[in-house]
Amino acid sequence: MGRRILSAWQLYVLLLPALVFFAVFRYAPLYGIQIAFRDYMPNLGIWGSEWIGLENFERFFNGFNFKTLLSNTIILAVLQLIVNFPIPIILALVMNYIKNQRFKHATQLIVYAPYFISTVVLVGMLNVFFSLDGLVNQIIQHLGGDPILFLNMESAFRPMYVLSDVWQTMGWNSIIYLAALSGVSPELHEAALVDGANKFQRVFHIDIPHILPTVVIMLILNIGMIMSLGFEKAYLMQNDLNLGKSEIIATYVYKVGLIQGQYGFSTAVDIFNSVINLILLLSVNKISAKVSGSSLW
Repeated sequence: MGRRILSAWQLYVLLLPALVFFAVFRYAPLYGIQIAFRDYMPNLGIWGSEWIGLENFERFFNGFNFKTLLSNTIILAVLQLIVNFPIPIILALVMNYIKNQRFKHATQLIVYAPYFISTVVLVGMLNVFFSLDGLVNQIIQHLGGDPILFLNMESAFRPMYVLSDVWQTMGWNSIIYLAALSGVSPELHEAALVDGANKFQRVFHIDIPHILPTVVIMLILNIGMIMSLGFEKAYLMQNDLNLGKSEIIATYVYKVGLIQGQYGFSTAVDIFNSVINLILLLSVNKISAKVSGSSLW
């Protein structure tokens, strides 16, 4: 073992920063998980705070808003997965057949650029477009309709959240599928053309089977993070009138943890969220291994 490490020491040196990063920022913070099982007081520290066992978890499960938080998070996450997951695949398949390289590069630039817009700016754009005097309401008024308070409507929150996420991330998420498509042998397409196959037949019988393992892996990873909706956009889009649909576990953890200072309780809620993600990841990975033969491990 020692000789093997010495013979390839350069590779281990390159690996060292990643190991240090994970040790410091991923594994060391696990020490703080015990806060969830204590009545944590910052002035007493972790060991000085009283051990209360599962009381924080019981408080969350028995809370009046538990079902609302869980349903809001799951519905929003599932909608985002259903809408956001297939679109980058379709986009990659379409761009793969663009022959004009100048047009292809321009298209890639246009669809990649939104990914680099910050969440704050994105929500600001939504506020500008969907406000009472915004572009959308101006169009509605020109068509003879009355202005709509989109930003204050519970029913509008989820579509706005999901569709804005599609616009922002579809280009970036398509890169991995374009990379997988670049590995398709041109000879397969040439043979298909000789046999008279059209583009749709080539997509379904050559391209999709080739990228299917990549699609399965990405689906497993996405389902494994389905409960980890970032609180930033939901929190920035949130107001008192749409709170019934916009309050998700991530925003709730932020409020009770950082704003109200209930560190132990918020840690317990976040652990519950992480455990659900872990169970989903393990379950989907096992099912995928049996059904398709593709899995993370």
